[in-house]
This record gives sequence, C-alpha cells and structure tokens, in this order.
Amino acid sequence: MRTACRRSFAFLQNAGVTMEADRLKWNRRFGSEDSYLGERPSPFLSREIESILRLAPGKRALDIACGEGRNSVFLARHGMLVTALDISDVGLRKAARRAEDAGVVVNFQQVDLDDYHFTEQFDLIINFNFLLRGLIPEAVNALSPGGLLMVDTIMESQELLASHNPAYLLRRGELQEVCKGLPGEILLCEELPEDETPTARVLFRKSA
Repeated sequence: MRTACRRSFAFLQNAGVTMEADRLKWNRRFGSEDSYLGERPSPFLSREIESILRLAPGKRALDIACGEGRNSVFLARHGMLVTALDISDVGLRKAARRAEDAGVVVNFQQVDLDDYHFTEQFDLIINFNFLLRGLIPEAVNALSPGGLLMVDTIMESQELLASHNPAYLLRRGELQEVCKGLPGEILLCEELPEDETPTARVLFRKSA
C-alpha cells in the first residue's frame, strides 16, 4: 500500500512538473511580443463566421487553447457566449485586456488541457493551433445536437518534423479520418500542405 501511494504521489508530482513546464513555455511565447499570433482572428474562422452563425443551434461557444483571445473576442463580438481555455496566465491576461478593449465579455479560464474534461454542452467548439487527438471525440460528445466543431491545426512536413514533436502534428488525411468515425457529418475539410505552415481544417456538425 505504501509503495502504491508513493507511486501515485510521484505520478502527481510529475504531472504537476509537466503542467508547470507547459505554462512557462507558453508564457515565454506570449510574453515575447505584443501579439504572438496577431490581432486578427483565424482566417478560417473569419471566412466561415456567417455559416457558423447560421448553422449553430445556439450561442454557447468554447475556444480550446485560446492563447491571447483573438478568436474568443471575435466570436463574442458576433454575439456568442464564449468560454475560453488556456494554460498560460500571461496569454489569458492579454486576452482579458483584449476583450475589455473590445467591449465584450468572455469567460477566460486557466486549465491544463491534458487533464481537461468537458462538463458543459456547447453549440460551437473551436480548436485552433493545438492538437490533443483524444480531445476531438470528447469535444463532439460535448456538443449540443446539431452543434459545430471547428479544427484548424498544423500538419506534418519534412521541415516541421525536423524541429517539432510529431505527436503534435497531423498526418495527411488524418483529421478527415478521425471525423468520419464521429456521429455527424463533415461540412468542410481541407488540407494546405504547401503553405508556409501546412495546416488541416475541418468544420463538423454533430448529428441532431
């Protein structure tokens, strides 16, 4: 019993160390310049916002790994009730200031997404520039009937594989295959392997 307790304690310590390392890493990135990914929302989100507003069954939105809040604020300015999650307190402080300057309210929460579990339903969930494969089906489960999931994240390339952990890069065709096995339909799926930063995107609607 004591051995088991020691192992459990060691696991919790390691998890805490990992979370702190992730927090510090992203704090450095978000603190390195005024706006790490720019002021404007994701081009994918901006391009599809009219479809989102038309198709989403309600106004409850979740922004996974929101960073400095550019997409959260954009959604709030379009009337969505936004909850936004990130591990970085530096990023979240910048996001809160951005929301205040825009005159909108966003529920920003600091969480470790490695251990995150959905406790609410949402009509829209966005997951940009962040990849935890197991979180995608969980996000669909957390959608209300007819709810929308948007994913836009980095694909592997020879250049990126030389400097990035492949666990955080999508393989070609992978995002579409993942979504094919989920309850609903793919409304849009595209891959941009030749871009400077190769990305894969999907707009998925949960079955009603």
